[in-house]
Amino acid sequence: MTRTVLVAGTASHVGKSTVVAGLCRRLARWGVSVAPFKAQNMSNNARAVVTPDGDWGEIGVSQFTQARAAGVTPTTDTNPVLLKPRGEGESQLVVQGEAVGHYEPGAYYEDHWDRARQAAVESYERLAADHDVIVAEGAGSIAEINLQDRDLANVETARFADAEILLVGDIERGGVFASLYGTLELVPADLRERVAGVVINKFRGDASLLESGLRELEDRTGVPVLGVLPHDDPGLPAEDSVSLLSADERAVFGADDGVAPERSVTVGVPRLPRISNFTDLAPLARVPGVRVAYVPLDADLANVDAVVLPGTKNSVDDLLALERAGFDEAVTAFSGPIVGICGGYQMLGERITNASVEGTGATDVVNGLGLLPVETRFSTDKTVQQVSLDVTGSGPIIGAEGVASGYEIHMGETTHTGPVDAPLEAQSAATDSVLGTYLHGLFENESVRAAFLDGIGQWADAEATTESVAPSPYDEAAALLDDVALSAVGLGQY
Repeated sequence: MTRTVLVAGTASHVGKSTVVAGLCRRLARWGVSVAPFKAQNMSNNARAVVTPDGDWGEIGVSQFTQARAAGVTPTTDTNPVLLKPRGEGESQLVVQGEAVGHYEPGAYYEDHWDRARQAAVESYERLAADHDVIVAEGAGSIAEINLQDRDLANVETARFADAEILLVGDIERGGVFASLYGTLELVPADLRERVAGVVINKFRGDASLLESGLRELEDRTGVPVLGVLPHDDPGLPAEDSVSLLSADERAVFGADDGVAPERSVTVGVPRLPRISNFTDLAPLARVPGVRVAYVPLDADLANVDAVVLPGTKNSVDDLLALERAGFDEAVTAFSGPIVGICGGYQMLGERITNASVEGTGATDVVNGLGLLPVETRFSTDKTVQQVSLDVTGSGPIIGAEGVASGYEIHMGETTHTGPVDAPLEAQSAATDSVLGTYLHGLFENESVRAAFLDGIGQWADAEATTESVAPSPYDEAAALLDDVALSAVGLGQY
């Protein structure tokens, strides 16, 4: 019989995704057939995977990562329902990898939630038929009392999967005891009985200082504290933009690698309001000597050595946001290497046609940044696929060769309006210093990454290393759980 553990949280961003990945990796290393599952996710960081019918669909990046940690092929069954926010309180609904439409919360719950729940149940049952253990991830807080009759990722999953619950709280922001106690008080009674234990995450300092609080929490609730996890980032891709801080702060990743500043390079990434798939930048941040800085739109590019325009859930409105802030002028005036990925590629072109401006319903032509001789025309068709492209390095990736693998998730078709290099086959364009491509996962390809960083180093007269030396993030996540008493959730025999 399949055993299911639901990793639930007291709030968003408490570390549920990391705990699930760590459990999946730990069990997989012990020879257990394990798979991740998240019934409903909300994220603009998505990956293309196979559907049960053999087509291509998309899931949240965390379930893709967790499947990799478990050593299984990621499929849409690991995340059957995905909501991709696009602004103005509206999200794109993706069921079993297929985009259904754009809905406000009321319309989703009234007209589509039953279908979503059925898809989640069917996906769970397929996974359970093939694996001994399912490690499910909840969403946000499991104690949202206004949503408990329609909480697919937490309440419904715990019930239809007959899951034991591991509750995670974040001590870094303070109030962890109140959060854990309050959550246990507010969950539905049948779920309260399923809570096998709690884990406190992101602790810094001497854990012995917590002992009196841990004992009192256990006495008050009758629920054991199974472990205290240290504050440590294993390097897993982030699920949402909370990790990028607020829009008026500059978040810098890869800054503590011991490489002297004069030998380092900085890749500037505009902090787009509707940024998506910013995990494309993670392979760069793991390279010694490379900093990835998410730059507010009211800042400048004076201290960066290259620019990457990332993906976005709404290319048109983020392009207009750049223009309103004057950041478009900063980009067009920048003389170093520039790369646009997916929505960023569309922005680099001359124009976007059949464009819908958020909140107006208007369809019009919107001028791009004009750095590449291409134009994009939007349509209702959506491309979701994994690809392997022949590389003929030029422009910012001159010298790259071989094959580059990744995935495409986009709406709209981009065509060349004049002579231009296409270093990553037809759906790309490059000049001497600017590259546009639809290939997510671009910098996971060693040849492309090395060529890009070599070009930055030459332009900036720096010597950034082009080899990543970071340890496996999956093993790092598993190591965080070494002191957690898994026997309480029925995993002690593994």
